[in-house]
Amino acid sequence: MNLHEYQSKEILKKYGVSVPMGLVAFTPEEAYEAAKKITEETGLEYWAVKAQIHAGGRGKGGGVKIAKTIDQVKDYANQIIGMHLVTPQTKKEGKLVRKVYIEQNIFYDGPSEPAEIYMSVLLNRATGKNMIMYSPRGGMDIEAVAEETPELIFTEEIDPKVGIMPFQTRKIAFNLGLSGKAFKEMGKFVTALYNAYVGIDASLFEINPVVKTKDDLIYAADAKVVIDNNALYRHPDIAAMRDIDEEDPMEVEAGKYDLNYVKLDGNVGCMVNGAGLAMATMDIIKMSGGDPANFLDVGGTASAERVEQAFRIILKDPNVKAILVNIFGGIVRCDRVANGIVQAYKNLGEIDIPIIVRLQGTNAEEGKDIIDQSGLKVFSAVTLTDAATLVNDMVI
Repeated sequence: MNLHEYQSKEILKKYGVSVPMGLVAFTPEEAYEAAKKITEETGLEYWAVKAQIHAGGRGKGGGVKIAKTIDQVKDYANQIIGMHLVTPQTKKEGKLVRKVYIEQNIFYDGPSEPAEIYMSVLLNRATGKNMIMYSPRGGMDIEAVAEETPELIFTEEIDPKVGIMPFQTRKIAFNLGLSGKAFKEMGKFVTALYNAYVGIDASLFEINPVVKTKDDLIYAADAKVVIDNNALYRHPDIAAMRDIDEEDPMEVEAGKYDLNYVKLDGNVGCMVNGAGLAMATMDIIKMSGGDPANFLDVGGTASAERVEQAFRIILKDPNVKAILVNIFGGIVRCDRVANGIVQAYKNLGEIDIPIIVRLQGTNAEEGKDIIDQSGLKVFSAVTLTDAATLVNDMVI
């Protein structure tokens, strides 16, 4: 589950990670009041006005503004709230901005030069250890840094049984070129950040940038936090932070029926039982010249009700021109799946696009007979290649 920046920083703050003071606002008037309160608390002027959407690259799309007067805060909030923000991580139509985050200025005067650092915490699946990835060249173009100067990307692996050790935080601060007060502050920051990552069962922390201020303080200037969905039952307070407005409506609806659905850009709808088989089905559609419109795993049981709901969700996508159903009858019998497909078809009424069904496994022949004798616009196939070719021929 993805979190907004302001939600991520609330969590980080609880674990002792240094974050700038900020307040979320849903209207320009609330943004104005938030800026006043921040100045009263910090004594600092200048404020960042940040669009809150589940996507990175907001600054490049005009979703982050620096206001130098309190009236500018209101003006920028008025511009950003309601806009469809397009970034390198959104679709071409962008995402609707419903709220902004007003944050204190951390680029104030001091004796040293500020610095922007990249830092992330994630699992290295190859070694089974947590890993901190960091670079002294953080900011909006971190992808270019990784491509052009990979020697500036450092990693530090941490044994989850032991946790992060002081020598590792010192190594990170040293590789970042820090010294004195900033060196010590970075050690505290990294320790708190790692403890937060483990404490909330996150799958990813990305802080870009981590800012060293001119007076050598360390702040998380941005924060992207992704939580492992399988651990949300242990964190009901975090689960309550879910913002379904940021998610695809069809994916949200699929979740209500325990369907694993991800919308794609193609025109061949897919309904499969099992994630591995779903991936293979999408691959064979692509290899046959087609383009899958979705990933949809109905699970091992594939009951009639779930099959019907899966059809409803697929058919809501106007780009779908044909549907391929690929079911392996292991836990569930193919004849039951076939009956479920026929019943779902009848309940949904007239479906004006072809449906190709491939059943393999327990009672596959009986299932094929049920499909063939249904009298509906449903076609059966034996091999996966035949099914994909048939679907693509009908789409063309």
